[in-house]
Amino acid sequence: MKKILIDDERCMACHSCEIACCVAHSSSRTLYGALAEPDLQLSGVHVEVGGSGRGFPLGCRHCQDAQCVRACVTKALSLNPDGVVLYDKNRCIGCSMCFIACPFGAIEEGRLRAGTYSISKCDLCVAPGDDPACVQACPTKALVFEDPDTYSKGKRVKYLVEMAAVPEATVA
Repeated sequence: MKKILIDDERCMACHSCEIACCVAHSSSRTLYGALAEPDLQLSGVHVEVGGSGRGFPLGCRHCQDAQCVRACVTKALSLNPDGVVLYDKNRCIGCSMCFIACPFGAIEEGRLRAGTYSISKCDLCVAPGDDPACVQACPTKALVFEDPDTYSKGKRVKYLVEMAAVPEATVA
């Protein structure tokens, strides 16, 4: 299963991924339209900014054994056959159990403009053949939508090529 993977060295904490997520989940699918909607959509990806100004986009990991799904008493969170953790806001009662159960802190609590309770988490917003909105919007390509094994292999090969290019240290 493809996942959203992060190259934290490339993230400049611009928050483009958060904005793209909100727009993709709005009714209008436009920035200005999304801002005018009565319930401003919460982003499923959250950029945490470090002391150096670099960022780290954090989103749902879509775990195989999702603790958030197990903790949800109303079944507002469910795991679909493709391994994606989905959220049904109509079933959510605001108990915060999913928020507490997520070991990665990838679920955020929030209230919509209309005063109703909601959480925000990534649902991969993928149409067949497309990358998620956050991946498409990232100007530095810090986010990629790839199979983790393929991504990891690419990182290992890149590392080996870089190591081969480094001149050997001279022995004194």
